[in-house]
Amino acid sequence: MPRSVNHVASKRRRNKIMKMAKGYWGARSKVLTVAKNAVERAMRYAYTGRKLKKRAFRRLWIARINAGARINGTTYSKLMHDLSKGGIELNRKVLADLAMNHPETFKSVVDSVKK
Repeated sequence: MPRSVNHVASKRRRNKIMKMAKGYWGARSKVLTVAKNAVERAMRYAYTGRKLKKRAFRRLWIARINAGARINGTTYSKLMHDLSKGGIELNRKVLADLAMNHPETFKSVVDSVKK
């Protein structure tokens, strides 16, 4: 009896990898084995990058809040402590947006928790 190979599935699997490698340079987009290695590596970096992006944005928000807080005569740590003590539950993303785009609103938030 002849050997049965599922060509449809294997072709689909190869095409999936080649489609993901589209735009890569040289053999990375043409040769299956090279493309497979490049795609696997890219997927690893993409996974790590999604985690690092969250850290980077948090750092950016903190820097923006601190800049806005210092303009209004306080520091980031004092402001965050006073906000939690005052029961104002605004997250860093919203506070950073207020500090950058709506400084008068941010000033009113700072003044509401200042002593």
